[in-house]
Amino acid sequence: MIYMLDTADIKAICKAVDLYPLAGVTTNPSIVAKENRPLKEILLDIRECIGPDRMLHAQVMAKDAETMLQEALALRSIDPEIIVKVPVTPQGIKAMKLIASEGILITATAILTPQQALMAAVAGAEFLAPYVNRLDNICSDGVAVAAEMVALIENYNLDAKVLGASFKNTQQVHQLALAGAHSVTIAPDVFDQLLVHPLTDSGVAGFVADWEGVYGADTNVLDVL
Repeated sequence: MIYMLDTADIKAICKAVDLYPLAGVTTNPSIVAKENRPLKEILLDIRECIGPDRMLHAQVMAKDAETMLQEALALRSIDPEIIVKVPVTPQGIKAMKLIASEGILITATAILTPQQALMAAVAGAEFLAPYVNRLDNICSDGVAVAAEMVALIENYNLDAKVLGASFKNTQQVHQLALAGAHSVTIAPDVFDQLLVHPLTDSGVAGFVADWEGVYGADTNVLDVL
């Protein structure tokens, strides 16, 4: 599983990089706008936090393919490793072909159907981002739709990876992992919940109580070897 964090909050990103096996960070126009800072500044701050080897995704905003290509090139001039997010509109699919021809990695975004995902993969997208919770919100099954995308990628032996997005709870993440999704991008509040369980907390508390009863408080293995 490739874990990514879906945010532009620098504090949340640096915390996650420190704690978790994080492969990268995804952003979108809404996430960026929430920070209310210049885009270049946000992207450079994220890169400084995550280091040179983790992925960073940023989205184009133009309505026509040729301008999307220019946006992609401009983003790459700021950070040569940026993965460019492109929506699966007709102009977006055209842009994916142009951007891929420049050797730039692409994440296809705003995916709601398996055929959108398949066409984006054939057009050259590296990652395919289905909106799981948004599908659930319209009485569809986000995990099932994403699972069909996984099956299509495998059927046609394509290199693209399904990047599950738009999660509101850990069960959605878990079910998508069971369905074979290659990667997920998760908001910080949901990401933290992936490790939470009251029996884990009580189990660790029991270990601490038993240890401290014999070896004293504020000691660890190094103190008693």
